[in-house]
Amino acid sequence: MDQMKRAYDVLKEWKGKSYIHGLGVLDKVGEAAAAFGKRALVISNHTHMKPVTDRVVESLKRAGVELADGVIAPGAKPNAPREDVYRLESYILHTKPDSIVVIGGGSTIDAVKASNALAVLGGAVTPEIDHYFGTGVVTGELAKTGLALIPTIAVMTSASSGAHLTKYSNITDPVAGQKKLIVDDALIPTVGLFDYETTLSMPLSLTIDGALDAIAHTFEVFLGASEATYARAAELAECAISLVVEYAPSLIKDLGNVKAREAIGLATDLGGYAIMIGGTSGAHLTSFSLVDILAHGTACGIMNPYYVVLYSKAIQKHLKVVGAIFSSYGYGPSVEGLSGRELAVAVAEMMIAFSTAIKAPTKLDDIEGFTEAHITRALTAAKDPQLEMKLKNMPVPMQARDVDTYMEPLLRAAAQGDLSLIKEM
Repeated sequence: MDQMKRAYDVLKEWKGKSYIHGLGVLDKVGEAAAAFGKRALVISNHTHMKPVTDRVVESLKRAGVELADGVIAPGAKPNAPREDVYRLESYILHTKPDSIVVIGGGSTIDAVKASNALAVLGGAVTPEIDHYFGTGVVTGELAKTGLALIPTIAVMTSASSGAHLTKYSNITDPVAGQKKLIVDDALIPTVGLFDYETTLSMPLSLTIDGALDAIAHTFEVFLGASEATYARAAELAECAISLVVEYAPSLIKDLGNVKAREAIGLATDLGGYAIMIGGTSGAHLTSFSLVDILAHGTACGIMNPYYVVLYSKAIQKHLKVVGAIFSSYGYGPSVEGLSGRELAVAVAEMMIAFSTAIKAPTKLDDIEGFTEAHITRALTAAKDPQLEMKLKNMPVPMQARDVDTYMEPLLRAAAQGDLSLIKEM
């Protein structure tokens, strides 16, 4: 099966004309922005992304769209620190644009989603971002106030989070070293644009991170899929994981491989689709507490094999699907005759073998800066009511009271790389 064609077809069915993607599509951004007015606030890390930003600005000019107040606002630092959200809110309030054109990876796009909500709702509700964490708060406040967010064109430049397509905004408190999450349909960018050629500038570490993020999004949603979403979640996982497992090894050997860049970009887009029909769970939850030492996708990539064993009893048919993919690409023997914990361990070992093949870490003790404090932080975060959705999304839903019993052994297993330490739920 041509998985790339399959990915394009699925994404077209989902997003239609609100998503512009492929090779060589960057210059279409001006036309997209012109539909919302003549003044756009451009947000981009201009020094790092100068070639892309310059092309976007030129496209805006050709379409008759000017830079609001003649400025390009600097984007966000990695992991979207909350102070960058407040800074970008100020740019929005001062420039009063007709639209926002944000250029960057998941961190900058996530920060813009949150800053847009703060700029619109801050005066009428509260300017404190903590109020908006959780699910559906922004939509609720917009309904109460009769306000609307500013149209946003999200120009993705990194094959990673799918932020240009989704309702999620991950924001970090750098002092606490903890991420929190806004989940709200109101945050979905009005138009998404992803020219996969722009990822050619991504370094090796980010390339690996994006590949693992694509697996994490589709895999975790698939494991927790309801009966109503199972078929689509399975399709997304099969397609995305197949693309990553086939193309990531060749891409890390040749970062200029355009076809492989396109494949990984499509896989991360499918990941964005997946998290719009279902939720991520354990690996994502733990990744939020590793934000000071690990990039998000890599953190999820480390953790997911260990969560596979934790969930073993509830995900047997899912493991057959995923195990068959990894086995077909040579990462382990057939799983056809396996069941129970034996099946889970086999799939976990294949996922670890794949990570090793693309030079990604496979246990927490190998990460510089990892300490006992990270385990404590992760356990504390798992009991936070604002992150409760991740526990509920698990294939075997966990309660806060279960965290110490099941999650602590899992974290120690992930630290040591020892699957035998994990207790099944």
